[in-house]
Amino acid sequence: MKPSPYFVVKGGLPPQSQRLTDRAVFTTSYAFMPRGVMTDIVTSMLPFWDATRLWVLARPMTGFSETFSHYVMEVGAGGGSTRPDDDPMAQHVLFVVDGQITLHDGNKTSELTAGGYAYLPAGTPWTLHNSGKANACFHWIRKRYHPVDGIPVPEAFVTSDQVVTPTPMPDTNGVWATSRFVEPDDLRHDMHVNIVTFQPGGVIPFAETHVMEHGLYVLQGKGVYYLNGDWVEVEAGDYMWLRAFCPQACYAAGDEPFRYLLYKDVNRHMPLAPSLGAN
Repeated sequence: MKPSPYFVVKGGLPPQSQRLTDRAVFTTSYAFMPRGVMTDIVTSMLPFWDATRLWVLARPMTGFSETFSHYVMEVGAGGGSTRPDDDPMAQHVLFVVDGQITLHDGNKTSELTAGGYAYLPAGTPWTLHNSGKANACFHWIRKRYHPVDGIPVPEAFVTSDQVVTPTPMPDTNGVWATSRFVEPDDLRHDMHVNIVTFQPGGVIPFAETHVMEHGLYVLQGKGVYYLNGDWVEVEAGDYMWLRAFCPQACYAAGDEPFRYLLYKDVNRHMPLAPSLGAN
């Protein structure tokens, strides 16, 4: 199998001789988790998952980002689950960065390799197993679905990064583009998980300040991100977790595309009671 074009978490521990210096920071408006913090000692396990460990990158927190969780899953050969999540209101996006998984969504069985993307609506029975000989690694983003009377629930689907044509942002000549796995005007969906790509030198030329919460995992390349007044250097494997209204911008650095997996909540009224927004 070809090497993955995406960053793959390997865990492990730094040597005792390594100096205690790192870039990790947690503020009231954003958190930045460099790839070096994803070590063996911060992994967890889940009920009814075999030969599996995970890194939790984001979870709902009152007063911070409240709508989603983001895991990086590592499933050993033959591992997986026939009971992956008991929350009937949770919807799911899976994005594979390495290895091979077999996903059954109640209607069909799909084989996903690096770049594979799956959406599973709330209430979907599904199973997942590592069908390869090496570890499989995938991102798992969960959000509690907010149904709307008169709008149907979206269907499950499987696609891949390789078959989705990136949409250039206006007036950028394709230097800044977004691979959209769901159409923005499809109001059945209350979250988007896309891949944003900047060619070297590409830039967000203003400080975006908006209501959507974000999780941004750098899949490839490197850049510099502006986060609420701070400039933060980022590279493949780093994670940014942004509270609503955190000012943000970036520019791509290096000689390869700068790409990240991006979560945001969309298409619903703002809850007027705090408990309705926490999932």
